[in-house]
Parts: sequence; C-alpha cells; structure tokens
Amino acid sequence: MELAYERRGTGAPLILMHGIGHHWQAWLPVLDRLAACRDVIAIDLPGFGVSPGLPAGTPYTAETLADAVESFCALMGVRGAHVAGNSLGGYIALELAARGVVRTATALSPAGFWSGPELVWCRQVLRGLRATARALPPEQAIRSAENPLGRALSAGLLVARPARLSPTALVAATQALAGAAGFDETLESFAGLMPPGPPKAPITIAWGEHDRLLLRRQAVRAAKWSGQRVKLLKGCGHIPMSDDSELVAKVLIEGSTGVVDSG
Repeated sequence: MELAYERRGTGAPLILMHGIGHHWQAWLPVLDRLAACRDVIAIDLPGFGVSPGLPAGTPYTAETLADAVESFCALMGVRGAHVAGNSLGGYIALELAARGVVRTATALSPAGFWSGPELVWCRQVLRGLRATARALPPEQAIRSAENPLGRALSAGLLVARPARLSPTALVAATQALAGAAGFDETLESFAGLMPPGPPKAPITIAWGEHDRLLLRRQAVRAAKWSGQRVKLLKGCGHIPMSDDSELVAKVLIEGSTGVVDSG
C-alpha cells in the first residue's frame, strides 16, 4: 500500500509509526538524531496525515493498519526492518513483532494494556481533543499555540513539557487530528483491542513518567505481558519526542539493535 512518508539517513531501516490522530511529523524532534545511524522512514498511517485511507470495505483496526504497514514495506522493498511506534503506533510495532516480520520493535506507551475504566478515560480524552481541534478556527489555533498558557492547555494531556513543543508543530498536529479520516473508526475499534501475541523478535517498551492519557500503571501490565522490565522515560508524557528528544532517540537506537537497557 502506498503511504505518505519522510525518509532520511543511512543504515539499517527503521520504520516510525505515530499514534491515533497524529502524523509522521510527530517524530521530527528525533528524526535527525536517528538518521545519523539509521535509514529512517516515518510514515503517515492509512487515513491519517496525508496518506490515503484503507481500501473500501476494510475496517480500521490496529491489525488492518499493521497489514498496511507490511504492504508498504513490501512495496518499498524494505525487508527485515526495525519498527518503532508511539501509542497506537506502539501497538502496531508489537503486533508486527508478534507476526515475526520485523527485526526488532520498540513501543512508546503502546495502546492495548488498559483496564476498562482506563480505556473509557482514553477514549473520552481523545474524543474531546478531536472535537476541539475540529471546532477551532485556524487563526484561533495559531494564537493559542503561540501563547504559553494556550499551548499548555492544548497539549498538556499529551506532553509533559508543552514549552518544548513549537507553535508550528502544535498547529500542524491540531490540523492533522481534525482532518484524520480514519480517526473515529479506529477509536471505536479500541474497545476490542487486546495485547498482541507473544513477540517473535526482540522488543523494547518504554513509558512516559507523566503519561496522562495511557496512565503509567499500564506499564506494569505491559511488563507482565512481555516478561521484561519496561523503561521509564523520565520527565516525559504520552507523546515523548518533544519532551526529551535525546532520551527518546537513545531508546529507539538501543531498541533497534536489540539492546534493552535495564536502567
């Protein structure tokens, strides 16, 4: 399947996958650091960013999105890639590891490890953010993003350090959320989302210390599922790339060599 993407660097291929309602630009804070040692391909998932939607009649689920990523890699001639993802993208990374079609998978605050009430909270927050993004006139979105208080109110549930998120990035993310054709159906599918099967490739899971969307206690379930310690991203929120780009890049580079830091 053809998808929109940004490709930089040389080395082993590393596919980056964003969360629900986001776009490949979520990875911009870490892209150049990763490109120094990896062939980085940051994609827009089907129905998100500027990628086309899934074929007519195909439901939006984490599994069908994973199918699309597999198809994209085949189309690009990328075999044995490392993959990494955040939130929904993190689940897809783990799903691809369970299928045994990737070399390694790194998941940052992956979806699917919630309890019932935690899933309700997640969906309520995401629906609210989506409604706000769609109702906000473009000029008001720009003014809000340029104001430190407005930036904190707009992004505080997703990032721990809103001041490190540029106004341009926040406006672009708001527009991506508002225009995501695959958002509603994908969000509905979360009701049936369970952790993937056992991984057939090395995996790394990391969780934001201040994740307010997928609460940090979900990392305990992810640790039990994986049988290994989950790394804590200190000072980071749910979307950690702008909170601490150096730390996130380090985790992704280590994860894509199969190295798991126990610290």
